[in-house]
Amino acid sequence: MEIILLVIAGIAVLLGLYLWNTYNSLVRLNVRVEEAWSDITVQLKRRADLIPNLVEAVKGYAKHEKEVFENVTKARAATVSPEALQSPAVSAQAEGDFTNALKSLFAVAEAYPQLQANAGFLNLQAELSDTEDKIMASRRFYNGGVRELNIKIKEFPATLFVRGLGFKEREFFEVADSAAIAEPPKLKF
Repeated sequence: MEIILLVIAGIAVLLGLYLWNTYNSLVRLNVRVEEAWSDITVQLKRRADLIPNLVEAVKGYAKHEKEVFENVTKARAATVSPEALQSPAVSAQAEGDFTNALKSLFAVAEAYPQLQANAGFLNLQAELSDTEDKIMASRRFYNGGVRELNIKIKEFPATLFVRGLGFKEREFFEVADSAAIAEPPKLKF
């Protein structure tokens, strides 16, 4: 009888250690995903802060392209809206729209050789390209964290109890029109 109690106590201790370890690893993964999402929003904000300067630089040369500027401004606002910053799906849609608006802006800029030679505009172009690279890296880091968290949640036997502990799968940052963002906008100046 005493051996049975020791075996039961041993199993209970092992189960407790397993639950403790699983919970702590899920907390770590969840925090990493939150950190990665924060990195994305920081880079989106950085890019959004560059866009008004870029638009103003192009506006000086292309005063008659009002619709292009309005579209870029609206798309920029959508990428940093509270809705977009809370949901990867909404953010991904805004990203696609923004990329398309930027393509239109760069198409307008290509028509103005003086603008292409402007040092301020070239600096903005370099900053924007650097920011786009950082956004892509942040997305990869975020999706990697989501992958690890989702795997941990789905693994057996953790899947039997982790949802009861408040953990749920996260959605990947996937853009509906992946071709639109496969590469940063081409800047031909």
